[in-house]
Amino acid sequence: MENIKNWWSDLHYTTPQKRSLAVIAALVLISSSFFIIRSSSASESITPPPLIVENVQAPLVVDVQGAVVKPGVYRIPAGSRVVDAIKKAGGITKVGDPSDLNQARLINDGEQIYVYAKAGTSTTKSQPAKPKPRISAFVAINRASAKEFESLDGIGPVLAARIVSYRKSNGPFIAIEDLLKVPGIGSATLAKFKSKVRL
Repeated sequence: MENIKNWWSDLHYTTPQKRSLAVIAALVLISSSFFIIRSSSASESITPPPLIVENVQAPLVVDVQGAVVKPGVYRIPAGSRVVDAIKKAGGITKVGDPSDLNQARLINDGEQIYVYAKAGTSTTKSQPAKPKPRISAFVAINRASAKEFESLDGIGPVLAARIVSYRKSNGPFIAIEDLLKVPGIGSATLAKFKSKVRL
């Protein structure tokens, strides 16, 4: 501080000139401080926008067959339900019977949705009627009705209804052994009819 006083005294300026110089220096210092504070506040107030990452799910591919207007393979958005796939195929025809379908069920990628025609109606190749129970033939567990399941050894009306209800709620069976997930069907029961069923 003493050095600054000596330097100020040694300046070859008059007193008014020194005062003017002091005022100018003070103004420069105040202006610089103002701009520094302002720029600092502005940088703090500007925050980068949040990074939004969209979770884009791949569409589902589903095969819609049977008594629908336009049977075929369709791409539908992830999270779609059976009713959405049927609408994509043009809807159910007049002879279609959706009673075996749970139209509110969520769809899995790669599955087939089959709409049977009403029993006793005339059908075309693309609109088959519900098959009649055949004791000697294989039973397709992903299409069979409760009556067809009753044709299997060890399966009565109650178990047959449980199988159909489980399929409606959980979707098609992936393997024959998935029948063990149905309440009331154990390994011994499955062994009785396993050779007579297929997916």
